[in-house]
Amino acid sequence: MITIGIDPHKRSVTAVALDAHSQPLGSLRVAMTDRAVAQLLAWAVPWSARRWAVEGATGLGHTVAQQLVGAGELVVDVPAKLAARARLLGAGSARKTDRSDAASVAAVALAHRRLRQVAVEDHTMTLRLLSDHRDDLVAERTRTLSRLHVLLCDLHPGGAERNLTAQRAAALLGRLRPVAGVDRERKRIARELLADVRRLDQRITAATKAIGEAVTSSGTTLTEVFGLGPVLAAKILGHAGDLTRFPDRDHFASSTGTAPIEASSGDVRRHRLNRGGNRQLNTALHLIAVCQIRDPSPGQVYYQRKLRQAKTPEEARRALKRKLSNVVYRHLAADHRRHHVPPS
Repeated sequence: MITIGIDPHKRSVTAVALDAHSQPLGSLRVAMTDRAVAQLLAWAVPWSARRWAVEGATGLGHTVAQQLVGAGELVVDVPAKLAARARLLGAGSARKTDRSDAASVAAVALAHRRLRQVAVEDHTMTLRLLSDHRDDLVAERTRTLSRLHVLLCDLHPGGAERNLTAQRAAALLGRLRPVAGVDRERKRIARELLADVRRLDQRITAATKAIGEAVTSSGTTLTEVFGLGPVLAAKILGHAGDLTRFPDRDHFASSTGTAPIEASSGDVRRHRLNRGGNRQLNTALHLIAVCQIRDPSPGQVYYQRKLRQAKTPEEARRALKRKLSNVVYRHLAADHRRHHVPPS
């Protein structure tokens, strides 16, 4: 099996082929155009038993990875951190070139057997796009409301209420009668910001509706979990992606950043908080935990039991997040089995 490492860039792609003993067989650099993948495939014809290792197949290498998969090629995703470590630890010149980077990517693929295999994008990517788009709209609405708050604070003694909405802002602006020219300009700009908030509210509503429809069509059972609605379900499904890349629930918990990291030394056995993992998945689990702690639910019972065990509220919440990670994984695994039942 020949392994071809790909170092992708915005305007070019560099490929290096290594045999099973990490010996280079050839290299190619092509411009990133519509013909790039065709040129790579034509160059790789002599190696019928081949696989491609793309650095950052979910990032900068997304386009070339998806085009190779679409052409029926076997492609694995090499995280950029692993490729960088291989380059630093590898023998030879430490000078960084596109060719050496591509060779490092191929070397990682040869050494690691559990790299994620790239698959054709499915409904999970649609859910991720919808979720990320809604997050962007909500963030933009928050920024716009913050700017509106500043103007209203200058126009009205005490400013506006903390939980400002478009309706409340419109009512407050309607009562203001500025006299000074500067205040009249503030009110004009405030009305423009208010119009932006209303447009964003409409777009957020439309995005939420689209997410609900997409989650329903996916047939997931995640929404059966208390505190987990369609918006969070879309975030989890979109960022978890292909479940087969997680061998078990513990690997999934590590990916979500809810599994503590061992930091033992000598006879001292201790663990520390995991600040890694996918922060979007971690955020989703945090929101579910907060909801379950607040309302009567199995999570609230579990949280109270941890408090009775002399855990701090923060430690109890982290324990609940770890528990919820197992619950989410169980639903994802059940959905995966149900949707991939082999034909009888």
